[in-house]
Amino acid sequence: MIVSFPSSKDISIEVNGKRLAVAQSYKVKASKESRYIEALGSEEPVGAVGGRSRYLLELTRVAVTDTALSDGIDFYSLSDFNVVIGGPDKRVIFSGCEWSDIVESSSVGEVVLESVAILASKRLQI
Repeated sequence: MIVSFPSSKDISIEVNGKRLAVAQSYKVKASKESRYIEALGSEEPVGAVGGRSRYLLELTRVAVTDTALSDGIDFYSLSDFNVVIGGPDKRVIFSGCEWSDIVESSSVGEVVLESVAILASKRLQI
């Protein structure tokens, strides 16, 4: 079995299907609000129940597309956007995204966000 990892052209930030930026790499931390179910008189929990899932994404070396630059897109005002991780056999779409932390650096003629932490409310694999 050959495993193919997404490349930077496969990791993007999109709004309304329009690609605004691409990222060099990503990390995802998924967590779930789970809790035990306890019964009267039992010393041990009788089960567990899952709750809401949350996704924390960290994108590194995020480069803004020329189209987004010419449209004057301001990443600091982005809200409710998607992060799309593509690959040859699947796409993962994180939606309902809000950024929580941005570290920016720049050189002449280039706008690069060194890292962007993003909270996502949904994950869909297609």
